[in-house]
Formats: sequence, structure tokens, C-alpha cells
Amino acid sequence: MSKRGLSVEEKRKRLLQLLFEKKDFFQLKELEKIAPKEKGITSQSVKDVLQSLVDDAMVDTDRIGTSNYFWALPSKAATAKRNKLARAKESLEAHRKKLKMLTEKVTQMSSGRETSDKRTELLESLAVQQQRHAVLRKELQAYHDCDPAVLQEKADDTMQLKDASNRWTDNVFSVKSWCKNKFGIQESMLNKQFEIPEDLDYLP
Repeated sequence: MSKRGLSVEEKRKRLLQLLFEKKDFFQLKELEKIAPKEKGITSQSVKDVLQSLVDDAMVDTDRIGTSNYFWALPSKAATAKRNKLARAKESLEAHRKKLKMLTEKVTQMSSGRETSDKRTELLESLAVQQQRHAVLRKELQAYHDCDPAVLQEKADDTMQLKDASNRWTDNVFSVKSWCKNKFGIQESMLNKQFEIPEDLDYLP
């Protein structure tokens, strides 16, 4: 079974997170090299994903000399995301009111079950508004999933887990060293006895 690739939204989140973590300026070719290694984004898709983030004002870009550089600041991205989310909420609320109005009209005209051009037109308009309503709700969820604050929280959690893992690794090494000095036990015997992987090491 072939492995399913990342969705466009997942690629956007990962590339944005990469820029947040690095806190540096990059050319496109540099991102095409590091994004596949660190975030699992194919190099061929980096350009389009990066451009979509620039279009949404979540990534900044500027031309210096003959080269274009890209960077992202969590604070600015958060502001842009909040503004876009606010606009989406306003649009959703407007469509919700229109949907309610159309529903009430259709209900009134359905009381006699009469068929008319006006009723058909209202039903068609209602169907369109319902579809638009569903699309807007999906957009709102997508904005939340790509919220820089959410991404930063996940990054902080990952860093805390890594630090905890390295502390335990350090404890294991300390205990092994103590046992070798105290009892003269070979490291390979300790690893075998306590099922410690031979390649145990600190997380980078």
C-alpha cells in the first residue's frame, strides 16, 4: 500500500512552522533543500506552498539584489490570521442570516405546496447558500488548525518532550557509568541485562 502524501493544508502548516523555528531568512532553493528533510514536504511542492503563504500574508518576502528572501514572524502571522478569521466569521454570519431568511420564505411558500417560479428560485438560492455555508465552516476550521499560536504550542510541547527524553537518557548514562566503576561490569552486559539499546543517544 502506497503512503498517502501530505495535504496542502498540512504542508502549509509544516512550512510555516519551519520558518517560525528557524527565525531566519531563506531563499527558495534553500527551503527546497531543508523542507523535505525536516518537515517531509516534497521539494517540488515547496514553491507553490510558500507562495500560498505569501498570498495570505503569513510569510514575508523581499528582493535583495538579484535574490528573493522569505521569512515569517509568529506575531505578524498571528495578526494576519486573526484578521482573516474575523472576516471569515463576518461572512459566515451574513450567510447564516441569509440562509435563515430563505428558509423562512421557503417554509411560508410550502404551506400550500403550490409550485411557482418564485418558489423554485428560492429553493435554488437556498441550496446555494447552504453549500456556501458549509464551505465557510470548513475554512474557519482550516484557519484554526493553521493558527500560529496553535503551531507554537505544539512546537513548545515537542521541545519539552525532547528535553525530558534527554534528561532520562542522561540518567541512564550516569547509572551505567556508576555500575561500571562500582562493579566492573562491561557496558555490553549492562545493556543486555537491562534491555538498553546499543545505539541509545541524545535527541538532537
